[in-house]
Amino acid sequence: MATWIWIVIVIVALIAGVALGFFIARQYMMKYLKDNPPINEEMLRIMMMQMGQKPSQKKINQMMAQMNKASNKPAKK
Repeated sequence: MATWIWIVIVIVALIAGVALGFFIARQYMMKYLKDNPPINEEMLRIMMMQMGQKPSQKKINQMMAQMNKASNKPAKK
């Protein structure tokens, strides 16, 4: 086989490997964040208390709804 064919095969394999790796890593991170959300109500309550605010359940629910809305918005493409 000619040398240029080997070069083309190597370049195509490299591009395919990078693309496949990107999509696998993206899918893994999306599943990980869905299974392990970065913040929950208890964490939010503790953060608000540390900032000197008295967290009511209504305020916590509003903030959780805003965070869920913000995290779901980009995924709906």
